[in-house]
Amino acid sequence: MQECKISADKYLLGRLAEGDKQAYEEIFTRYYATLCAYTRLYIRDLDVGENIVQDLMLWIWEKRATLCIINSLSAYLFNATRNRCLKHLNHEMVERRALGQLYEKLQDHFESPDFYIVEELQDKILAAVESLPSSYREVFELHRFQHKSYEEIASQLKVSVKTVDYRIVQSLKILRVRLKDFLPLVFCSFFISLK
Repeated sequence: MQECKISADKYLLGRLAEGDKQAYEEIFTRYYATLCAYTRLYIRDLDVGENIVQDLMLWIWEKRATLCIINSLSAYLFNATRNRCLKHLNHEMVERRALGQLYEKLQDHFESPDFYIVEELQDKILAAVESLPSSYREVFELHRFQHKSYEEIASQLKVSVKTVDYRIVQSLKILRVRLKDFLPLVFCSFFISLK
C-alpha cells in the first residue's frame, strides 16, 4: 500500500515538474487543509499557519522543475511545514527580544514623563486630529477611537473599504507631519502601553 502511494506521488511530481496545473491542484487539494491543521501544533494564529502553508505551496509550484523529493511527498510537505513554522517562531522570538531591548532603552530615557508634557501631548494630538479634513477625521475617529473595522466604517459611511483605507493612511501622514516634534514621546507612550 505504501509503495503504491509513493509511486502515485512520483507520478504526480513528474507531472508537476512538467508544469501540469492539474497535478499541482491535486497536490494542493490533497494536502492544504491537513497541513494547515498541522501548523496548529506550532503556531496559535490560524491565519499565520495558513500563510505558511500557502507560501510553501507557492514555493513548490515555483520550484517544480528543480524540486527533488526522494521519499514520499507527504513526508516532504510535513517536514517543510514544520521547518517553516519553527523558522517563523524563531523570527518572532528574535523580534520580541529586540522590542524588549528597545523598550528598556526607551524606558530609561522616559522613566517618569512630566505630567505637563503628557497633558500637552494629548492636547496636541487632539488638536491635530481636529484639524484633519472632515472626511478624514470622521473615518480616523471611527477607526482609532471607536475601534470600528474598515468594513463597518465603509458600511456606515456608504463608501468603499479602499476609500476608508486611503483616508486613514492620509490622516496618519498628516498627523505624522503635525506631530513630528512629539514623535519620541508618542513612540515611548506606545511602547509603555504594550507592556
